[in-house]
This record gives sequence, structure tokens and C-alpha cells, in this order.
Amino acid sequence: MSSTADDHVTFSDLSRHPKEVAERATRLGRVRVTHRDAVDFYLTAADRQDLRDESLSAASRLFLALLKHDRSARTLMLAMPDVFPWVRHLSEQETKEFTVELAEVLSDAAELDADLAVRETLAGWRATARIKADPAAYRAAQAPTEGDFGTVGFGV
Repeated sequence: MSSTADDHVTFSDLSRHPKEVAERATRLGRVRVTHRDAVDFYLTAADRQDLRDESLSAASRLFLALLKHDRSARTLMLAMPDVFPWVRHLSEQETKEFTVELAEVLSDAAELDADLAVRETLAGWRATARIKADPAAYRAAQAPTEGDFGTVGFGV
């Protein structure tokens, strides 16, 4: 969704003029509420969000049904380079694995509100394609390692 000045309000605007902001959100579908001391959030009409949820659910069910009837995932795999051009750096088997995994996590997002799994799946496969796109970096990544590399951090 593209962004314009009309679809942004400050948290102060929301607290001072809630009715006007709610009317704007209804008219536009949603408004982004910015807050200098916290993450931004969207104020969205519930019926609009329900429609978005239905759309995601229908799309994910369609993808899963295609996979059910075509275990090779050929139909979806043919579309993958149009949607994710970087898959050209993946093998055919990796592209199939990515396709199946993506369909599954899209279903989880639609049915279980597990949206983060989609982002993680895309980021993981994009990182795989990125390293494979650079033959020298890919060879280095496959080289055996030795020793203790220290504590692994789990920060974002």
C-alpha cells in the first residue's frame, strides 16, 4: 500500500481528535499513527481487516490446493521467478522446497495469525540465494571451520 500525507496522523492527533481520526481511517481504510516514543501502528476499520484476512486465507488455500494436486509444485514454481527474481540462484530442488514452505507459512499466517513466519521464510531463502549468487562467498561459506566462535547473540 502506498503512503501519502493524508494517511498519517500523530499519536497526539489521535488523542486530541479521535472522532476525526476514526472518520479518516474509515474513509481511507486505515491510517498510520506515528508516535515518537514507540513503534507506529495502524488504525484500521475492522471490516476492512476482515476482508484482508479473507483474501490471504483464500490465496493460501489456493496455493495449498495447487500443491495437493501437483506434488511437483510445477505450476507455482513457474511463477516464482516472476515474484522472487532471486530464485534463479537456487537449485530446482531448493526452489521447490521454498515454494512448498512459502505456501505452508502463508497458510499459517492466514489461519493462525502467524505472520512473522512468512517474513522469516522469505528472509531465509533470500539469504540463501544471496550467498549462492556470489561463487567465492558460497565456497567460503561451505569451507569447514574449527574452533569456538564465541557466544551467539539473539538480538534483532
